[in-house]
Amino acid sequence: MIKEKVENLLQEAFEENKSLFLIELSITEANHISVVIDGDEGVSVNDCIAVSRKIEHNLDREEEDFSLDVASAGVSTPLTLPRQYRKNIGRTLAVTTSEGKIEGELVKFEDDRITLQWKAREPKPVGKGKVTVNKEAVLPLEEIKEAKVIITF
Repeated sequence: MIKEKVENLLQEAFEENKSLFLIELSITEANHISVVIDGDEGVSVNDCIAVSRKIEHNLDREEEDFSLDVASAGVSTPLTLPRQYRKNIGRTLAVTTSEGKIEGELVKFEDDRITLQWKAREPKPVGKGKVTVNKEAVLPLEEIKEAKVIITF
């Protein structure tokens, strides 16, 4: 019952700020509510506060005792939704598939497929030495086991 209330309140919060969306909602048996959100333009502390208040101010503690955490998806949180891939176009991803791991720049997302590009050093076709070549991989989302944004400084 509490889960349904929280889901409805989250939906209201996301209608008020359409750039935000839900990554994860979990509620323990002890009514500890944990919400992880993301946003098309990132998530500010004020966004987390607004979502937290939407839930906290509309649940009755007399009826059900609860604790609440609202957080943004961290840098190390894997991408799970198409919306997250779209917002990260132009960034470097580390993608794990059943075939292995690929690191490259996310250059396109469409039709539930991502396109990654990167440069690799390979032996010259003729003669000694290596040459830099441009590589590209098109991966359907269903083949991706995990994808994370690589932060460079």
